[in-house]
Amino acid sequence: MNGDFISLLGKANVPNPFAVAQASPHAGSAGVSPVIPSELIVHATTVFAFHCRDGVIIAGDHRATAGNVIFSDKTEKILELDSHSLMAIAGVPATAFEMARTLQTTFEFYRRSQLQNMSLQAKIRALSRLLRDNLAATIQGFGVVAPIFAGCEVNDPEAKPVIYFYDPLGAQFEAANYAGSGSGSGSIKSVLHFLEKWGDPPPAQMTQAEGVTLATRLLLTASEFDAATGGVHPDRKIYATIKLVNKDGIKTISQEEQEKSWRKAVSL
Repeated sequence: MNGDFISLLGKANVPNPFAVAQASPHAGSAGVSPVIPSELIVHATTVFAFHCRDGVIIAGDHRATAGNVIFSDKTEKILELDSHSLMAIAGVPATAFEMARTLQTTFEFYRRSQLQNMSLQAKIRALSRLLRDNLAATIQGFGVVAPIFAGCEVNDPEAKPVIYFYDPLGAQFEAANYAGSGSGSGSIKSVLHFLEKWGDPPPAQMTQAEGVTLATRLLLTASEFDAATGGVHPDRKIYATIKLVNKDGIKTISQEEQEKSWRKAVSL
C-alpha cells in the first residue's frame, strides 16, 4: 500500500461531518461525499526560515491559491505571536490564522496572569497541541496546516533564536540551520543546503542585509518552478514579508530596506 500517513487515513472511510449525503451508485443511500471541492480551498504556500549572523530570518511571499486560481497576492503569511516568537503559515489560511490568534491570546494571558513570559518550549508545544487538535480537519483535507515557528527564549538573555518546523499532525522538529514549508519550499531548501555546504559566506554567517537579499532571491528562484509562489517583483517594487527575530525581539524588514538591499545586490 502506497501513500503518506494522511492519505492512508483517508482510505479508512472515516465519516465526514462536513459532508452531505449524496446518491452514489456504489455506496447506496448511506454514501456521503465532501461538499468542499479542492479547487475552492485556499492555500498559502512557500515560507522558510534560516539562521544568519544577527538572528533568524523568516520570510514568505504573498500568494494564496485555490486550485489553479491565484486567490490573492496580498496574503500575510508571517504572523507575530508575541514580542519574541513568530509563526509562518503554509496550508489553509483560515485554520492557520485562527491558530495564531489562539496562541497570541494564550501567550498574553499567561504573561499577565503569571507576571512572566511563557517559556519558549511551552510556546513550541502549544502550537503542536493546536495542530493535534486539528486532526479531524487535517484528515479530511480541508484544514491542513504545516507551519514554521521561530523564536527566542525571553527569560534567558543569552539565549539564541531557534527554528522549529511541524508536520500537519503536530510533530515538532528543530531545524539546525533552516526550514521550509509549502509547495515552493523544495527549491528553497535545495539552495540553502548548497549554500550551507559551499557558500561563501554560508547563510549562518551572513549579515542581516545579506540575509534579506538572499531571502528575496530564494523566493524568485522558487517562483520559477512553482506557480503557487509569487508576489515578489523587485522591478515593480513589490517585495516579500521578511522578519528578523533575536534576543532583542522582532524586526520587520520594510519594503524600503528590501529595495535598498536588492539594488545593492544587483549592482555588484
